[in-house]
Amino acid sequence: MRRLLLVSICAMPTMASAQSFDFSIRSIMRGPELYGREPANVRWSGDGQYIYFGWLPAGSDWRNPLVPFRVRAAAGATPEAVSIAHMDSVGPYLAVGVVSPDRTRRLIEHRGDLFVADVRGARVRQITSTVAAESDAQWSPDGTRVLFNRDGNAWSIGLADGFERQLTDVRDADRGSGAGNRSSTARRGAAANDTAQRGAMERDQRQLLATIRDDARTDSIRRADSTARTPVGPKAVTLLPGERIAQLSVSPAGSAALVTTTTAPADLRSAIVPNYVTSTGYTEDLPSRSKVGDEQPVVRVGFQMLPRGDVRWIRTLASDSLIANAAVVAWNEAGTQALIAASSRNFKTRQLSTIDVATGSVVAIDVLTDTAWVGGPCGARCAGFYDGGKRVYWVGETTGWAQLWSASADGSDKRQLTDGTFEVYDVRLSGDGQSFLFHSSEVSPFDRDLWSMRISGGPRTKLTPQAGGHQVVLSPDESWMADVHSRTNRPPELFLVRRGASAMPAPLTVSPTPEFLAYNWKDPEIVMLPASDGVKVPAHIYRPADFGAKPNGAAVIFVHGAGYMHNVHHYWKSSYPREYMFNHFLAARGYVVLDIDYRASAGYGRDWRTAIYRFMGGRDLQDQVDGSKYLASTFGIDPERIGMYGGSYGGFMTLMALFTEPTHFGSGAALRSVTDWAHYNHQYTGQILNLPQQDTIAYHRSSPIFHAERLEDPLLMLHGMVDRNVHFQDIVRLTQRLIELGKEDWDLAVFPVEDHSFTRPASWSDEYRRIFEHFERTIGPNGSKAQRGSR
Repeated sequence: MRRLLLVSICAMPTMASAQSFDFSIRSIMRGPELYGREPANVRWSGDGQYIYFGWLPAGSDWRNPLVPFRVRAAAGATPEAVSIAHMDSVGPYLAVGVVSPDRTRRLIEHRGDLFVADVRGARVRQITSTVAAESDAQWSPDGTRVLFNRDGNAWSIGLADGFERQLTDVRDADRGSGAGNRSSTARRGAAANDTAQRGAMERDQRQLLATIRDDARTDSIRRADSTARTPVGPKAVTLLPGERIAQLSVSPAGSAALVTTTTAPADLRSAIVPNYVTSTGYTEDLPSRSKVGDEQPVVRVGFQMLPRGDVRWIRTLASDSLIANAAVVAWNEAGTQALIAASSRNFKTRQLSTIDVATGSVVAIDVLTDTAWVGGPCGARCAGFYDGGKRVYWVGETTGWAQLWSASADGSDKRQLTDGTFEVYDVRLSGDGQSFLFHSSEVSPFDRDLWSMRISGGPRTKLTPQAGGHQVVLSPDESWMADVHSRTNRPPELFLVRRGASAMPAPLTVSPTPEFLAYNWKDPEIVMLPASDGVKVPAHIYRPADFGAKPNGAAVIFVHGAGYMHNVHHYWKSSYPREYMFNHFLAARGYVVLDIDYRASAGYGRDWRTAIYRFMGGRDLQDQVDGSKYLASTFGIDPERIGMYGGSYGGFMTLMALFTEPTHFGSGAALRSVTDWAHYNHQYTGQILNLPQQDTIAYHRSSPIFHAERLEDPLLMLHGMVDRNVHFQDIVRLTQRLIELGKEDWDLAVFPVEDHSFTRPASWSDEYRRIFEHFERTIGPNGSKAQRGSR
């Protein structure tokens, strides 16, 4: 019945059927039940006739997972829900996977097995059928074999004869060689313990029992026979105790393997998150993460010539032998070179290197260093070989902006292929290998478009015709675009666009409900705030007059989370849709609302990103202070009637505003806030503030709990009790600090079943009702701050 219901309600709503909109907090906090689910995991069928995606029709229950849909690639086509069984059967026919060297076939991973299909998906052949999962599949250079990983080792299979061959034999330490019996196991233990209690016991066993001596004799003969025989198969590689494989990558030619391993620290400690509302009635502990500065895993990269070579452990960073992570990014077509990206433990170096599989020699292609930390929107995943393996491309911030670069595979002839004050978000090669395709913000920091450029560089062609944000998947022949496009006031929808055509894109989905579409959602103006250091800071502004409301003399600043995130732009606020609607709600009641892309936000280059190095709550908070000054000078708003709210990093910023800049703000609501950065995770915090044991100043000046004594304005704190990102412990510690300081005008609301990202509409509604009532009670037209100002 449920499947039939999903199909029956798939008809697209129209404005004619729209209802009047209930503009209440409870209504807008329904979230996706109101504004819909974004089409996700978009894929084409191999013949280009259908587009498949995950979706839910308008008004679907918030608890429902995405359902597989397909739509014919034609203007006016209507999406139809398809069954899980249909997806299982059609999976090998979708235009995904690795194209063969002769470009006639695709290699597809589906449900743990491997398939080979012709490039249009008309003929499909299954080449593995096992309980184990096959992954990381690739073609041999001549297209006659397929190489893949299974159960932690690399294999190959011949397409003509189906013969499988194991290429590597990497083993955990506790597996040993796998060749001995109980006697050989005993001897290995005795060798390590001859002077200890266990060694003495084993000697007694050999002296007392003939069966033990017989086993030892048999094992000795077997080892002698093994030594005399010519080795067959791959040479075994035994990892260290506690060491695990992070990545195993074999050259397409099957001649060499690269393995990345990690060994967790013996004394690594993870925090525990208590879960109080459980089906058993007992409190249960949820596993979580460690904290910044705790000992990190040891990472090694090994190189092995196949099938019988010894593993050589190699350095992948010229400047630092201690690496935080390393990964094989790509192999060239011939399988003679691998491209590997590695970063240092101090977050300040990222090196892109080639490894020659004949010698294991490492050549640095690009070494990106930063006095703060290496980052950007693209990272190591935006790299690969091209031009027949003669050149390498990557995206890096060498100029201060994420731009596309290339060099010869030997590290020479380095070239910058794109240049400008914009960000390249991703990059891949076109099907014929003659062009790069990438999304970027070249039009403006507030737009995201798909571009094409010849591999030699030069002029770029914008492929997406509409303003806003685009995430494009090209059809198999690359003549059509399945474009998930949105505008500031319209959620993402799936459009069909003919590449290079001047006609308007054809909409294929309508995700919001009729009542959402009935409301006049605003496209808020982007204003450039004058910052104290002379920089212009972008912000969305919501004015009461835009909603037919009279200003009430107060303002609210919303602070987006994550720090490095983009929220001021011409497309849908996918990370903060409820806050977008709540800002409408506030403006319609007379509040001027600002939403600022403060320093550390994404989309504005390296200097903007790293402006918070060693001081979170410094330059980023000053941008909020400058926003307060803008509200005071432009609208005449008393700073005591300017409130602030935000979640996660936005909650942290709200606390820092009230604790360290009280003259510019009069009230705040802090959601799921970091209160002490020494209690957050290693990767995020360590790169910005270094380590707490090494840089106490950075942590103390950046953590609200060390400034709580300066609280003098009303504060509302809200936190989920099963938050496994910013632990509930954070807000508990701050609460105890406020109690001990004798602070009075604060409150804490807890949500017993919510993690960092809330899921239940009832929780969202309760949270934002409290926030609105808090502002009404403090900075609102009848609030305590307004009354104070009128006296």
